[in-house]
Amino acid sequence: MADRSILVVDDNEINRGILGEIFKDKYNILEAGDGVEAIKIMEQNKDKLAAILLDIVMPEMDGYAVLEAMSNKDNLNEIIPVLMITADTSTEAERTSYQKGAADVIHKPFDPVIVDRRVSRTIELYDHKNNLEEKVDDQSRVLKKQFLYLKKQEEKLKNSNERVIDTIATIVEFRSMESVYHLKRVKGIVRILALVAMNNYPELGLTSRLVEVITQASAMHDIGKISVPDSILLKPGRLTTEEFEVMKSHTTRGAEIIEMLKDIQDKEYYEVCLDICRHHHERYDGKGYPDGLKGKENSIAAQLTALADVYDALVSDRVYKAAYPVDKAFNMIKNGECGVFSPSLMACFEFARTDMERLIAETKAEEMAENGGYSPYGKPVGKI
Repeated sequence: MADRSILVVDDNEINRGILGEIFKDKYNILEAGDGVEAIKIMEQNKDKLAAILLDIVMPEMDGYAVLEAMSNKDNLNEIIPVLMITADTSTEAERTSYQKGAADVIHKPFDPVIVDRRVSRTIELYDHKNNLEEKVDDQSRVLKKQFLYLKKQEEKLKNSNERVIDTIATIVEFRSMESVYHLKRVKGIVRILALVAMNNYPELGLTSRLVEVITQASAMHDIGKISVPDSILLKPGRLTTEEFEVMKSHTTRGAEIIEMLKDIQDKEYYEVCLDICRHHHERYDGKGYPDGLKGKENSIAAQLTALADVYDALVSDRVYKAAYPVDKAFNMIKNGECGVFSPSLMACFEFARTDMERLIAETKAEEMAENGGYSPYGKPVGKI
């Protein structure tokens, strides 16, 4: 402990000598005759000071002023214990000392054994407190590193989930002769609508995180079409009743495929994907399939995907039809010609119209540039 010091602050040289004598075998002794000098010594030796023995009544700067100065300098009195050595035995003096941050008060005349014991005990308590705080800081740094590592792992898993979803969904879209831009538009429309819904309908329970999950999961809505025969999937004319039943089965087959992917997907992604695959053809009036869900029985994730899918189907070329202009498609949905959607979702649809039409225009321009102006069916992109 010889590398540590005790600072004795007293305008009386004899008192400084007596106090220094008590601790000279255990600590380096530093002395100051007034508060101003004491502050300078503190600043030069603050990392080595084990304690400060401080008189109250001194010229230029008394003990109380020293305590206040220490408090203003990074709360030094909370790191270095200050013991007031004073002849003032009043309760007021003792109370003021404690209020200003002193660790203990020792009255003159003092007994060397008592002073030694009380100072040593106070130093031990402060050392323990400071070491504990250092350990807490170290643990906090370790925990922060672990948190950042887990965040990176979470981000890697999220990116992996998105790649799995997009790759599988794209394969299905190619098989059904859909453009990859169908997925891009559906995801974009879902995200636009979901953000409007989140900001205007808190009762729907949407959060920024959930919006992103739903947006990515919406790409999987038609994965079940991989089980539908080409003769039905690519048929240019109207489907028979029997063929339509087969086509409708893509919802339940899609859910079964998602079940197979359960072990390689994040739990939240898995649950939202499963829900969207099975229920994106349900309708608010209960006339959808496969489960005839009505109203709020269907999740907001499936409802958002259903609306986005219908809208993009209208504005895009299909094997059985040409694309409708965006204004006609918008009015068809608003007028209930394409199924029934919830009032809140329709309000979001109307509010988001400009953003959705901008997205459609941008993706169609990209598609035209990529395919020489033609859709997968050999029609000019966006033309009737």
